[in-house]
Amino acid sequence: MNFNNKRKSIVLRVATCVTLFFFQIVAHCQSKGEITIEFNNVSLESAFIDLEDVSGLEFYFDGNWLKDLRVNQTFTNKTVDFILKEILTNTPINYIVLESKVVLTKNNMIIQGLPKDYFKKIEEVEEEEVSSKALPVLQKQYLKGVQKNKGAIFYIGKEANNSTKNEFNISGTILDQKTGKPIENLNVFVDGINKSTVTDVNGYYSLRLPKGYHILKTSSIGYGRAQKQIVVYGNGTLSFNLVEEINELDEVVVNSNKDKNIRSVEIGVTSIDVKGIKNIPVILGERDVLKVATTMPGIKTAGEGALGYSVRGGKVDQNLILFDGAAIYNPSHFFGVFSAVNPFATGSVDIYKGSIPSEFGGRLSSVIDISTKEINKDKFSGEGNIGPVTGNLMLEVPVIEKKAAVLVGARATYSNWVLRSLSDESLQNSDASFYDALVKYEHKISDKDNIELTGYFSNDRFSITSDSIFDYGNKLGAIKWNHVFNDKNSASLKLATSQYKFNIIFDGDFNRNFDFGYNINETQLKLKARYLHSKKHKFTYGLSSKLYKIDPGYIKPIDASSVVSPETIATEKGLESAVYLSDLYQVNEKLSLDLGLRYSSFTALGPSEQNVYAPNTPLSSESVVEVKTYTNNEFIKTYGGPEFRLSARYFLSPLASLKASFNSTIQYSHLLSTNTTASPIDSWKLSDSNIKPQRAQQFSLGFYKNSENDVYEYSLEGYYKKMNNLLDFKVGADLLLNQNIETELLQGKGKAYGLELLIKKKQGRLNGWLAYSFSRTLVKLDSEFLTNRVNNGNYFAANQDRPHDVSLVSNFKLTKRYSFSMNFNYQSGRPITYPVGKYVLNGTEHVLYSDRNKFRVPDYYRLDLGINIEGNHKNVKLAHSFWNISVYNVLGRNNPFSVFFVNENGQVKGYQSSIFAIPVPTITYNFKF
Repeated sequence: MNFNNKRKSIVLRVATCVTLFFFQIVAHCQSKGEITIEFNNVSLESAFIDLEDVSGLEFYFDGNWLKDLRVNQTFTNKTVDFILKEILTNTPINYIVLESKVVLTKNNMIIQGLPKDYFKKIEEVEEEEVSSKALPVLQKQYLKGVQKNKGAIFYIGKEANNSTKNEFNISGTILDQKTGKPIENLNVFVDGINKSTVTDVNGYYSLRLPKGYHILKTSSIGYGRAQKQIVVYGNGTLSFNLVEEINELDEVVVNSNKDKNIRSVEIGVTSIDVKGIKNIPVILGERDVLKVATTMPGIKTAGEGALGYSVRGGKVDQNLILFDGAAIYNPSHFFGVFSAVNPFATGSVDIYKGSIPSEFGGRLSSVIDISTKEINKDKFSGEGNIGPVTGNLMLEVPVIEKKAAVLVGARATYSNWVLRSLSDESLQNSDASFYDALVKYEHKISDKDNIELTGYFSNDRFSITSDSIFDYGNKLGAIKWNHVFNDKNSASLKLATSQYKFNIIFDGDFNRNFDFGYNINETQLKLKARYLHSKKHKFTYGLSSKLYKIDPGYIKPIDASSVVSPETIATEKGLESAVYLSDLYQVNEKLSLDLGLRYSSFTALGPSEQNVYAPNTPLSSESVVEVKTYTNNEFIKTYGGPEFRLSARYFLSPLASLKASFNSTIQYSHLLSTNTTASPIDSWKLSDSNIKPQRAQQFSLGFYKNSENDVYEYSLEGYYKKMNNLLDFKVGADLLLNQNIETELLQGKGKAYGLELLIKKKQGRLNGWLAYSFSRTLVKLDSEFLTNRVNNGNYFAANQDRPHDVSLVSNFKLTKRYSFSMNFNYQSGRPITYPVGKYVLNGTEHVLYSDRNKFRVPDYYRLDLGINIEGNHKNVKLAHSFWNISVYNVLGRNNPFSVFFVNENGQVKGYQSSIFAIPVPTITYNFKF
């Protein structure tokens, strides 16, 4: 419609309405005749042709409106009006009868009468302005929208005169235009009113909107911003596709979803945007998603150059680390210097430290859920880097266009040439290397089915002395089938297997050459389903079962001259199963609940020999009263119980929310390590008749706030965690190849509490975040037996207790191609047991130590700086690239890796070892094509 000549348009509208009004009076009489007609599952278009033949009326319509609409009804002695109303009830089609003609319209209806005082209000309209008061509400909103926005308008529902409803339900599915995959966690909102939602795993969204004209918008970093003009007449659907926006990110962003920190019901969840971490300076230039995670509140490293992570005061074995659904037991290379996860093949990293979804179990502290990226099925592409000691390459290869593709990633170190170039002869004969490889295949079988297959392998080899070789690695495989039943129901079935093993070969003097090894395997089958019951209730449910098999260790001589006696510890087996259900319940516009329940059980299986110890005596070889023998797969001991996963979110305002949660968890496997930090030769032990599973209950409370311009994000979280049956060890415990390992173990209570603050600037030339954590973790090992009591049965600091942790990460964009980055980290020193004196007993001098963990090693702090230089931003070029020049530990801080004591000439002396005690410069070339 041309709005330039407004007066002429109004006069024409009046004339048209008067004419239609006259024709309607005539047509009313013609449509009163009664007819009989039968429609046997025919198309709506065919039904109108049949009606033309029987009634003598002529039908006018657009055939495209009637696609997929069918009729299966019989009418006896009914008017045409009655028949049309019946067959068009559940369609977006309206109609009007004009003389002997029937005119169909889609969504909107033709006005059959004029409002009261219509002509009087038209006369009051000035020549240069259309009075919105003189027009119906929908016309008023339509005119304003069309004048401000260009593009197609989507009509939803069917306009009706007698409708008393003011709001209607709008829903649909949003897919990736290239891959056809649902877009999950996409923010969908309406401009100008406080109505928003987030797409679920199937790309489904649902909104309740007022009648009239609206602008529906979507936003996320991966897909940019999109908008649709809609006119809402009634309930209906609007599904559409979006094109992924592939740009080089200018800013460091940790959470890629707009307002997710405010809207989501979960508390204590950290999501890492993998694409946004490229500018953060790291050791030797190797991009590392898990290292970036440790700059967030509540997540700490076990120590520089040490394996594992401590989450909210938990031990390193209390974190479930998943890669495409399969467990990784050792996620590190080079004894913790590098992550074992290829950053170029990683799509998302979600860390649950507060609200752990009910589908996950088996660990007390956290779940680190790592997923590979979605593969490009349209064209061949790749990404990689070349650094001083490592090289990385990832390729995406389409197999069937838009349906199937394979991803191949490989990474390796060539650090041995550095060792060969050193002047120290012992180091020249050393070996320090690692590699990992990943293959993933995706196949979209149909619009409702797709499969994903993942295979991963990593290996580390380390030898600083010529007589010992350390070798350790991970293997995993997973196959997943996703199926969509309908708009409300979907499910996935996954089979995953994992293995971790290590091996030590010693070939030295004194004929003590040996081969020592260990491995753990697990295989899991998991069914997960979703049911979108309504806007208020979204259910997730399923079941899983996991089989463990552990070879606790073996030692054997490597040649005939060795005096080492061969020994093998019996295999352990266990079955862990669970069933779970959760309901995401929207109570009202402000309050939402996530109500989850998981019931898990664990059964230790034979074959095995289990010691039975005398009651009311400490476990020792002297207190064994019986040895029970169990045959293959015979039940030894069963544990289990309910695990509650409850959380709530309340909107304090559109930009602020308050959240609370309660989680209970059970852990049936335990890491055996007497070191203060984890090492590659630590082994795992399953619960059995003498070792109980660990249990924990955690309460969390959080406040979240975003600035009005969405530049700043603030959060403050507090937690309190109680733990039972924590595993610890006696002083001087012997864990390697111990047939009666339970005699060296202690189980006690623990508690952890803390506050976590995060301030994040998400936009602008200067961006980044400041994270601060205050936390305490205390352990109590009390017993009626003095040999099983530590620190007189009082609470003492756990090895991972570090009260203060500060991280500052920032990036300053100087120009489009040049930026500067900084990473500063401070941590309190970890606890340690110091010698405080010495004494002589039977002529031998002994060292007297303090209470366990009474002192602390020096505090840790480190500053890293980097410069990032991007190539030109031409769209058409062979490859896009950037250089990263960084210095790790700029201040040359001699942070202690370990502190130990030796007795030299009757004097006890303390020594400190460090991993990187000097600044480490790095230059890395990154490319993408």
